[in-house]
Amino acid sequence: MDQEQKKLALRAINYGLHVLTARDGDSYAASGVNWLSQASFEPPLIMVAVKADSGAAAIVSSSGKFAVNVLADDQLDIGKAFFRSTTVEDGLINGQPFEEGPATGSPLITATPWWFECVVTDSVVRGDHTVFVAEVVEAGVRNPDATPLLLRDTGMNYGG
Repeated sequence: MDQEQKKLALRAINYGLHVLTARDGDSYAASGVNWLSQASFEPPLIMVAVKADSGAAAIVSSSGKFAVNVLADDQLDIGKAFFRSTTVEDGLINGQPFEEGPATGSPLITATPWWFECVVTDSVVRGDHTVFVAEVVEAGVRNPDATPLLLRDTGMNYGG
């Protein structure tokens, strides 16, 4: 297989840029993710791939729950704050205000226009990412007029 063609072909898959957050007791995780998709209408399932050796994968694995905070197209600066280690202080996670999710207790970044909370139903541990399949158990909309941020529009690549 031509590795460059493979990389370019896989990078043609469309993705959004989101922030996955999770909590297990006093331990928090928050990570930028883009390999995410809805997988079922009934029950409402999503699947997300999380770097297997990350703190986010460890906390999601131990707690069995997480939230996805969907960024608007003008919130790349918020997204970039979650490509580093997680810090929680003074009511901020990686510098962003958050509230506790009503269903899972996972952090919900209050600046994002959409969010949903999930409970893990299955996981696939293979390769360098863990794929979590999870049921959406709660969701919210703060700004229905926003446009979601697409990874392609950021100039960044993650794939291939």
